[in-house]
Formats: sequence, C-alpha cells, structure tokens
Amino acid sequence: MRDIGLDVSAPHEACSDPNCPFHGTLSVRGQVLAGVVVSDKMQGTVVVMRESERKVAKYERYEKRRFKIHAHNPPCLSAKAGERVKIAECRPLSKSKSFVVVEVLR
Repeated sequence: MRDIGLDVSAPHEACSDPNCPFHGTLSVRGQVLAGVVVSDKMQGTVVVMRESERKVAKYERYEKRRFKIHAHNPPCLSAKAGERVKIAECRPLSKSKSFVVVEVLR
C-alpha cells in the first residue's frame, strides 16, 4: 500500500485497479474536496454533489450553488449513493473524470 501524501485513512481491502491511488500507480495532486455521492450507477464512477454559498453583493444576500463532479470509484473503497466522501484531483481519466475517491467518511 502506498502513501498518497494526504491525511486520509487507508482502505481495509486490497484491489488490483491501476487507477487506485493506494494500490495502483495513480498520483493525486491539487484540490481535495468533500461531497455526497448522488449516483453510483456507472461502472467505476460516482457522481459527487457539492453545495456552496456565494454572496451576491448587489442584493446583499447569499445564493446556494450546486456542482456535480464525476470521480473514479476504486473497488477497495466502493462508495455508495448517500455516503459522504473525500475526493482528490488527479490526471484526467476520461472526458469528464479528473477526480478520484480517496476516503469514505462514515
């Protein structure tokens, strides 16, 4: 098992996925974000929803914004819909995937 350089707990299971940051060769860099998995129907991919508030200066109020991010889901973590996860940026894995799940927050 590799040390990925982040303060996250390592998975208990092993996997043979080359795109796993713990057991494969995928390196993580850049942003580390947290969110809720809203869909796990794709094979090896989850959709993570992030919510943030942004101030609108003109009206002196805050608006809520939502972002959906596609992330690779390694078999050793296997995040399910409804779970909070921590995702880290990596090299582009496909047209829409540039993040990988590094921890399931239970």
